[in-house]
Amino acid sequence: MGGIADVLGPILEIMTWVGFLPGVPLLVWGLIIERRRCAWTKTTGEVYTAGGFTGFRWTDQENVPRQTLVDSDVARGLVAGTTVELHYDLCHPSRWGLRPPKHDNTILILGWILTGVGILSTVGGFVLLLF
Repeated sequence: MGGIADVLGPILEIMTWVGFLPGVPLLVWGLIIERRRCAWTKTTGEVYTAGGFTGFRWTDQENVPRQTLVDSDVARGLVAGTTVELHYDLCHPSRWGLRPPKHDNTILILGWILTGVGILSTVGGFVLLLF
């Protein structure tokens, strides 16, 4: 089994470094981004029209009235006076959407994968020492 260990040992060593060196900083960076992200909430917004434009009115969690105009693509099919479920950013209420946002954090996912590769390679290197 010495031949396999001689080949597998350096590969696992390289994979440990390839996993840990970029993985841990990406993992930390992704966690910082995740913690700094503001929460989104939903509310009921009323559709209104003004001068040929369509928009939404709603009241945020601090009872501050908000309103915004919408693009013509979004305005199609909306009737003034109807209500819609509106999702908005608590820190920046001007960021809104009709669907809940997807919070993809590619940096965090990549950090987890690379750190996992580094951990598995390290464990594999120690197991290789036993044989």
